[in-house]
Amino acid sequence: MKKYILVGLFFIFSIFLAACGNTTDNRSKETTKEPTKNAQTTQDDSKNEKENVAYTAEHGGITKVDASTNKTIKSIDIEGSVHNVQISPDGKILGATVVPETGEHGGHDSGHEEKTNGFAVFYDVGTDEFINKVEVGSHPAHIVFTENMKYALVTNNQDNNVSIIDLATYKVIQNISTGNGPHGFRIAADSKTAYIANMGEDTISILDLDSMKESKKIVVGNTPVTTGITPDGKTLVVTLNAENSLAIINLENEKVEKVTVGEGPAQVYVQTDGKFAFVANQGTPENPSDSVSKIDLESRKVVATIKVGKGAHGVVTSDDNRFVYVTNMYENTVSIIKNEDNKVIATIEVGTEPNGITLK
Repeated sequence: MKKYILVGLFFIFSIFLAACGNTTDNRSKETTKEPTKNAQTTQDDSKNEKENVAYTAEHGGITKVDASTNKTIKSIDIEGSVHNVQISPDGKILGATVVPETGEHGGHDSGHEEKTNGFAVFYDVGTDEFINKVEVGSHPAHIVFTENMKYALVTNNQDNNVSIIDLATYKVIQNISTGNGPHGFRIAADSKTAYIANMGEDTISILDLDSMKESKKIVVGNTPVTTGITPDGKTLVVTLNAENSLAIINLENEKVEKVTVGEGPAQVYVQTDGKFAFVANQGTPENPSDSVSKIDLESRKVVATIKVGKGAHGVVTSDDNRFVYVTNMYENTVSIIKNEDNKVIATIEVGTEPNGITLK
């Protein structure tokens, strides 16, 4: 029986962690030392710092999009698969997790393949200049900054831990153990607590960033992929990929409620006022989903199902909550939704198999 469970988990892991590296594209495979400008540059670089921009994580690099014109500005070529991207709270630093080519397929099924450590890379948002590259653990998944700009955290999916990077030195100062297969996560606004989705089990790990230890686990459901938290820190949401649902947790009493969403939910994002959560329904390569579920967090109901592209994966809202940005992994596009009327108003072509997305 355990053999079948492991095979099933490997299949799910492969969708989220290896899909971004399974195909090749036309990017030149440069190192992370210097970003390369795409030929389709639409604006002068001196204007970028004042613009609203989005970045998408892709196989072979990162695409930068002007969120005011919905046009691609440039590409940053990176050797390997970029799994996740995140702009720092002060809007100045872009962080990304990179899985090297040699380490994209190892570990989850047999344990016989050699693990290869991945990296967190950092760029200046205003200039797109390379800042630093930090070695973390095996198969890094998501990266998130603390609100106080003290740390950047990276989940290492194959090592079952989280690397804590000191942003003053760009050094890993601690690795905190989690549950099996840590993946997506968010950090509370007070910068004291991180909520980690453990894909290889049915829990989330709660990390105390003062003591640098796992303080507890909460059982949430089958195959948690990512988490989101409301601005008041009272409600946590978790996508449950194998249950096609969103778990909503009252953090005061740890009561878990579940809302049915689309097939194969991947990422979730809570808009800045905490009213709605948006779930990207990815499905599988064989049976891709193409929708975003919009959940009212007060009524605990889906109030809209919005058709986007195939393999909806990453999701983020603008700071003013007017727009929702969604990566479509199997169409190499980003859909932009007008939040007020729940309709797609633009679709942007980006790089190969876009995963995470971030916006400022």
